[in-house]
Amino acid sequence: MCGIIGYAGSREAGPLLLEGLQRLEYRGYDSAGIAILDSEGRLNLKKHVGKLSNLVAHLEGVYPPGTIGLAHTRWATHGKPSDENAHPHLDCEGDVAVVHNGIVENYLALRQELQGEGHRFDSETDTEVIAHLVESHLRDGDDLPSALRRTIERIEGAQAIVVCSRSHPDRLVAARVGNAGGVVVGYGQNEHFLASDLPALLPETRTVAFLGDGETVELGREEVRYWDAEGRPIEKEPQEMPLDPAAAAKGVYKHFMLKEIMEQPECVLDTFRGRVLFDPPSVELAELGLSEETLRSIERVVLIGMGTSLHGAMVARHYFESIAGVPAEVDNASEFRYRSALMGPETLVISVAQSGETVDTLEAMQAVKRRGSPQLTICNTPGAQSTRIADGTIYTRCGPEIGVASSKTLTASIVALYLFACHLGRLRGRLDEAKLAELIEPLAHLPDLMGRVLQNEPAFEELAHSLSGFDNFLYLGRGLQYPIAMEGALKLKELSYIHAEGYPAGEMKHGPIALVDETMPTVAIAVRDGLREKMLSNIEQVRARDGTVIAVINEGDEELASKVNHVIEVPETSPFLLPLLTVLPLQLLAYHIALRRGCDVDQPRNLAKTVTVE
Repeated sequence: MCGIIGYAGSREAGPLLLEGLQRLEYRGYDSAGIAILDSEGRLNLKKHVGKLSNLVAHLEGVYPPGTIGLAHTRWATHGKPSDENAHPHLDCEGDVAVVHNGIVENYLALRQELQGEGHRFDSETDTEVIAHLVESHLRDGDDLPSALRRTIERIEGAQAIVVCSRSHPDRLVAARVGNAGGVVVGYGQNEHFLASDLPALLPETRTVAFLGDGETVELGREEVRYWDAEGRPIEKEPQEMPLDPAAAAKGVYKHFMLKEIMEQPECVLDTFRGRVLFDPPSVELAELGLSEETLRSIERVVLIGMGTSLHGAMVARHYFESIAGVPAEVDNASEFRYRSALMGPETLVISVAQSGETVDTLEAMQAVKRRGSPQLTICNTPGAQSTRIADGTIYTRCGPEIGVASSKTLTASIVALYLFACHLGRLRGRLDEAKLAELIEPLAHLPDLMGRVLQNEPAFEELAHSLSGFDNFLYLGRGLQYPIAMEGALKLKELSYIHAEGYPAGEMKHGPIALVDETMPTVAIAVRDGLREKMLSNIEQVRARDGTVIAVINEGDEELASKVNHVIEVPETSPFLLPLLTVLPLQLLAYHIALRRGCDVDQPRNLAKTVTVE
């Protein structure tokens, strides 16, 4: 995600802000900047495209003076990387500075409205509308916290926002909306900090508080004040983070597994941020490492992986066939390496990995290398062995995944593969600009939709209470949802040690239906993706045999809800992206069932994060 750091205290802000950004560099970025309020109430802004070192060199060792300020590292989504598009952003009068993590989904309508009122815009970004909205509310007489609260009422999507203003030169305000960006408040002696992630604060303080959805905070040198989503003052008890780095990394979560499930909106956003531009629509994969000539010559795609990564590859097969117009197949890496697979320079092999060190996948990649086919790897670990074998790499930007059972690396891998399918389709003339825009526009809404699903965790926990006593489960899906049924079953096996099987729903009558009775629940994924009616038939067959059905459906599908025992609802989105929503409740269901059964969810028995031997 974009890196955010803010400071209000008695020390010079500049060095502290840049040190905080350095501790957030692991998340990646394409530009950086700082804004500092000096003692005379002037806003001094410095920003530069490229790495943080470019900004440091641009400063030439002279920091803007002042003890109140904010800083940011950005991945582009609206407007290409440039000095003008780098954060922080100011309003046209230079009174308000804003840094922001998220996507303002309705930015174009807001921008046009503000321009009609006489506001002048200096960048192509969605973030700049926030600065103008805050300035407008300040001009109407609001104080800074109220101006920010009124602003977040106008903008759509999940956001983390930090603001400072010349009219309030002794404080910062921040807000969090949804689950696509965190805000951590750090407490010191006569100073306070803000950051998008805990590592930026730990060298300065271990006393922190976390903003919840819809909450805002105002902080100065001496005090911190909080408000809830309705604007009512609330109290937060700061907590001491442990010195143990692993325990500190969990933040407010009891387990890494839960933390990593909840991080998925941010991970997905980080994976497409800087690679997708919504206006004008484009997919930029600068680090790809495969020439356009090679990609245009591809006649077939073969995807390989193991476990959860294999399920991500199965989803992506649909992308390459439907979006890029290229024949695609999927193979288990451990089986692929022992086949005499026919391939040549016209076959692109894509390995889907998490660690990039799994032995079966690496051996399969070596076999591909000997046969002369170009290779691309999807990986979460910079410098991993898979990235050294492959001709090209697309990194997922998830940060470390500690839980042995993969979660966030799956959804990020699916998004990376979706981007590549769009890129390939554009190169091959399959997609014009209008079609590409139609495909990437839903990505802007995806982090917020994923956050909405994850907010229903208490309901999934309650459902787990009624299901944790069963010893066998059947998971059914069709089309893009069949791999998600496989993944749901795998998560339940990994975390809770319950026997579970994932099947394509059309296969049910060819064997699995013999197992259906009142002792084996069926999880059926029946969303509005063109195959809902087929899934409805499967559900009725299970119910006719006294089977318990837990249905994953789209919101408002009352007909289907009336035919099942339990309902899990997810929002509507493009059918291509629905797997990224339907997998989330299955992860949480497996997690909570495992807890009910007393299992170790972070380190399940007999499993290793990376399989380095056959």
